[in-house]
Amino acid sequence: MTPGARLEKLIRDTATLLLPERLRKWIRAQQRRYRLQSVPVGSVDFGGLRRLSPISAVFGQDRDLLTIERYYIEQFLARHSADIKGRVLEMGDPGYTRKFGGDKVTREDVLHYVEGNPQATIVADLTDAPHIADDSFDCIIITQTLQMIYEVDKAIATLHRILKPGGVVLCTSHGMSRVARREGVDDWGEYWHFTSQSKKRLFGAVFGAENVEVAAVGNVFTCICNLHGLGASEVDALELETHDPNYELLLLVRAVKAGVPDG
Repeated sequence: MTPGARLEKLIRDTATLLLPERLRKWIRAQQRRYRLQSVPVGSVDFGGLRRLSPISAVFGQDRDLLTIERYYIEQFLARHSADIKGRVLEMGDPGYTRKFGGDKVTREDVLHYVEGNPQATIVADLTDAPHIADDSFDCIIITQTLQMIYEVDKAIATLHRILKPGGVVLCTSHGMSRVARREGVDDWGEYWHFTSQSKKRLFGAVFGAENVEVAAVGNVFTCICNLHGLGASEVDALELETHDPNYELLLLVRAVKAGVPDG
């Protein structure tokens, strides 16, 4: 966010707090009447963004190995790398377990929904997985997965059940993103895009609100870039690191199972 944009936001937020609604509506009416907007109506240059198809139709994977979503996911996991230890479960493949857990991990497991993944050590539906023992894992990494599960509350209950006391779930999910559904092609679809409020309630109902931390990342610009499939390297660091709670690109959850860890 540029200094000018930050100042404009500060003035707007201050006015919202201090001025009565009737006066704010009058000011907005004058802006429209006399074209006093900071960016006048009709003056926006959309450039290469003025198109009806995305710049990348595959989430930016053809532009940059580090997509905007992956940039935020890896930052989140790096911040909580101390949690990735002991016996760790990850969805799909063990890439993040190895990258951020390293030699702190004593056993790695991979869960996949259907047979056929050679890296999977467990085949299970998280909404109904009685064959996974209670209190099994010190950490569960579940990135960009919950939106693919219709009965998401049951999946969160399973995550809680199979964690050891003191164990941690590190979860990321879509907020504002293109839809990744492939129902009818794969055995999964995309059913939900979340908000920080929904994540707090969903995880808090199972783990206890005091054991759940939820953060949202993104801003209007990174949301637009992500929708177009631009790579992280195409966006300035300051733009990536500016987070606006009104534009939740990704939701990041750290949830701890109550109880005393073994040892």
